Amino acid sequence: MGARMTLRASVVIDYQNVHLTAYDVFNRRGERHDSLIHPMQFAHRSIAERNRRQREGYALATLHRTIVCRGLPHADYDWEQNRRCLDQKTEWEAAGAEVHLRDLKYDFERDARGRPILDIHGKRIPQGRPREKGIDVLCALACLREAARIDVDVVILASRDTDLVPALDEVYDHHTLEPQRYARIETASWHNPTAQAEGNRHFGSLRATSPRRIWNTNLDRACYEASLDRRDYR
Repeated sequence: MGARMTLRASVVIDYQNVHLTAYDVFNRRGERHDSLIHPMQFAHRSIAERNRRQREGYALATLHRTIVCRGLPHADYDWEQNRRCLDQKTEWEAAGAEVHLRDLKYDFERDARGRPILDIHGKRIPQGRPREKGIDVLCALACLREAARIDVDVVILASRDTDLVPALDEVYDHHTLEPQRYARIETASWHNPTAQAEGNRHFGSLRATSPRRIWNTNLDRACYEASLDRRDYR
């Protein structure tokens, strides 16, 4: 028998979604920062698990590129988290990832006339938790861009954000119409069959719109443990 075909893979990571879902699925009794994920470790383990689950005759994959999309806290409103995020970006890029950051969106305290309230330094005062804005667009564009590269055969999207379903559909349809020009699309997601018994949450995988069907790689607790970023960024 001949050697099995090897696919060059790009892993696109919706970082905060992957990080917080890992916490929900495996570690809800712990702290969120204890579920920090290292993108390169995650990508390598995802590819290894994908290959392990392939039936005879189906193509294996090798990691070619890792794309990370993540929100960035503003230095004026959360200096420590801004510094940690930039330190993590430096670490992950040194390990081989391509990291794209986008400023978080903040709401601010306002007076009775709707004008921003300023602190003693003349800065606006944040109200509530900041939120990511536009990260799903970054991930969608990354999937489409990677699928069109001549050196990529499969794009693996790691996210549970249903706003990204149109991106799955688009890449799937492009590959179906022009398989020599566009890569195929797959997904990867955390999976813990004993989650509820452990007091954790259970989620399904992100799916393309029917009748499209794409491969999803379930990542278990061993994959989670292998993906943790244990570096101290304090």
